[in-house]
Amino acid sequence: MFDYQELKSKAPQALRQIIRGGQYKAHTAGLAKGYLQANLMILPQAHALDFMRFCQRNPKPCPLIAVSDTGNPFLETAGVDIDIRSDVPAYAIYRDGMLAGESHDIGSLWTDEMVTFALGCSFTFEHALLEVGIDVWHITNNTTVPMFKTSIETVPAGAFSGETVVSMRMIPEERVEEVYGICRQFPLAHGAPLHAGDPAAIGVRDLLRPDWGDMAPSLPGCVPVFWACGVTPQVAIKAARLPLSIAHKPGHMLVTDIPDGAEIPIMKP
Repeated sequence: MFDYQELKSKAPQALRQIIRGGQYKAHTAGLAKGYLQANLMILPQAHALDFMRFCQRNPKPCPLIAVSDTGNPFLETAGVDIDIRSDVPAYAIYRDGMLAGESHDIGSLWTDEMVTFALGCSFTFEHALLEVGIDVWHITNNTTVPMFKTSIETVPAGAFSGETVVSMRMIPEERVEEVYGICRQFPLAHGAPLHAGDPAAIGVRDLLRPDWGDMAPSLPGCVPVFWACGVTPQVAIKAARLPLSIAHKPGHMLVTDIPDGAEIPIMKP
């Protein structure tokens, strides 16, 4: 098995090969500097158009960066030799809208009817924050970013609906506006935050009890800042109650070959 610190210098293709080989199964925050990471949603073709509409109507939590051909497990527009069945550290398996388990390989679940959607991830802009001296606690402490379901409703599409999910980072109060400016440069990674300050204003009750990820402590002189999160579709999947759908385990992302500053995320294999 590879150590997390060991992987920080690895290029995307090398990282994916390590993950495909089962040699790393943990979170991907802080890895693949300079490249987009992606949230995943894999579902039957019959529901793909409605899900694409859901992403189009909710671009902050669901910035669409790649879509596979039906039945093709290779996500060719996101990078070289990406096999979506094995190149993610951990997957979340949903049956009838409920989380039924996790896996590190979904080859046995793949069918010719499946379509993969890749959505940009906030892990991408964290490198820019680190470069200007803004500490990202979960990277420094090798944990998974805390994520919370909010009271902010998404715009429905077909069977897909539900609340927006956010990720949270503690930011020095005097640098919050700077963070907004930095993150606006990464629209494919959720862009600027949705909210800063009082968690209750967006329906988050307890920062010490995230719905996904690990708890991050309150820090002196810092305020909680919240970004739209690509786990939002996993809430929408619960509402849709599809017989089978597959997502990434929150925090365990697909590393792509798409540069983090790309405006049109199309790669040639």
